[in-house]
Amino acid sequence: MAHLSRRQLLAGAFGSAAAMALAACGGGDDDSGKSDDLSANRGGAMDKYGVGDQFKATEALSFPIMVLSSTTYPYKADWLFWSELTKRTNVTLQPTVIPASDYNQKRSVMVSGGDAPFIIPKTYHPDEEQYIAGGAILPVSDYIDLMPNFKDQVARWNMKPDLDTFKSSDGKYYLLPGLHEDVWLDYSLAVRTDVLEKLSLKTPSTWDDVADMLRAMKQLNPAEYPMSDRWSHNPPDAPAGNLLGIMSDAFGTHAGWDYQNHTWDAGAGKFVLTGSMDQYKQMVVFLNKLVSEKLLDPESFTQQDDQARQKFANGRSLVMSCNAQTLVNECRKDIAKIAGATVTKIPRPMGPMGATKQGVVRLENGVMISKKARESKNFVAMMQFVDWLWYSDAGKVFAKWGVEGTTYSGKIDDGSFKLSGDANWGGLNPSGAKNLQVDYGFFNGVFVYGGSTKLLNSQFPPEEQKFQEEMGKRKTLPVPPPAPLNADEREQSSLWASGIKDYVTQQTVKFILGQRPLTEWDNYVSELKAKNSQQYIDLVNKAYERAKKNG
Repeated sequence: MAHLSRRQLLAGAFGSAAAMALAACGGGDDDSGKSDDLSANRGGAMDKYGVGDQFKATEALSFPIMVLSSTTYPYKADWLFWSELTKRTNVTLQPTVIPASDYNQKRSVMVSGGDAPFIIPKTYHPDEEQYIAGGAILPVSDYIDLMPNFKDQVARWNMKPDLDTFKSSDGKYYLLPGLHEDVWLDYSLAVRTDVLEKLSLKTPSTWDDVADMLRAMKQLNPAEYPMSDRWSHNPPDAPAGNLLGIMSDAFGTHAGWDYQNHTWDAGAGKFVLTGSMDQYKQMVVFLNKLVSEKLLDPESFTQQDDQARQKFANGRSLVMSCNAQTLVNECRKDIAKIAGATVTKIPRPMGPMGATKQGVVRLENGVMISKKARESKNFVAMMQFVDWLWYSDAGKVFAKWGVEGTTYSGKIDDGSFKLSGDANWGGLNPSGAKNLQVDYGFFNGVFVYGGSTKLLNSQFPPEEQKFQEEMGKRKTLPVPPPAPLNADEREQSSLWASGIKDYVTQQTVKFILGQRPLTEWDNYVSELKAKNSQQYIDLVNKAYERAKKNG
């Protein structure tokens, strides 16, 4: 699914800069999901629907839904997914199809105008925050008693602290996120392993090792940059988004795709401005050194993906960002014409934080429910349907892998699962002539969110499973405490947040590329203060203290 996942489409009203600031306090008794009187809204609902039950409406129903049409697998009305879903659930979905490039904007217009379908998936926190004040979407936490699979996973996987970060100042959450059993990481670096062998180098385990590896690679072709990176235009305001993201994780801060304006400082017991942290500066200094030594291509922060891929394909560069899918579908295909060339995705390099990983990535993008849906006579059935498709084990396997005996065989739990017939995806069934996503409509990012570790691993070949096993050994850091902003504070923070983020991004690139000397770092910090960064941080910490007091 390339890069239409997790935080990389963050483009809400306030942007990822305010992602944690807009989260609300945990605790309280309001997350039990006890809903109001629904006696008039049970048309088509199952009388007995519990964990593990197959949902099937007691009468034929149809629900309007917003559907993102991916450039990788454009929407088709005749996908097997649609007909099989109706067969299993007695529900026919009525899609409002929107191209991926327009999805966020058109969703905003439709939701704000009260014209959105009942089911609004593919929403990234905190995008939902912009619709709360206008009452366009439901506080879904009021209705999770209708969703036994959702509640079961939250309890079994101890996800209440994670969900607390999605709560608004009223103690409710308005987005049903995808739930992951464990913290898992995908994106890292693709490295030409044949070159490592030629240089008698081991796989680098730290960023210092990466720098040494690049220096050795530089000797093979001094006229070229050994690393030239991609993903500076997805989203367009995150130059070298993956590189900065995985590096900031190693340095104990936030940058690139993972950027947010404030970071929790456990030692200080408060939030601090991300862009002025010592850890952030250390990361910038390190990258500046890579660029100044001509180890990292300066165009990594501006070039289109095709340019980066072409440099990798012709051997001009030897290292590039990747994920499990692009490793197989792009990197390996791109270098196929280079005799003896091999490439692998290395475990994320470690930095000053050691063998750790952030504890804030167990929640995926999710589903909003239009307030209009609450008045439907079929509301209860719709929530049962949403619970089955997005949160039941059977629903997840169906949405991801399709129909047993047609697109796959075996079981997830006993490890016998495999793609079969004509279905292929990610090289799991090379003889398959049809793409699971393009031709069948399964593994669609609109419907595939989260799941158990076993389900996650089912999509990976042995090589990727080894990567996941290695990353699983790393210590998961605690989820930062919530800092809920009330409506007035949210409006005020939005006036500051985007300007702070934009300036941090611009100056970060200038420092890295040497367009601004690092001796001006203190001046840069002062400039951030002139953009109300201190008032912003004070607002966040005020919200944090209030949340802590209210418990």
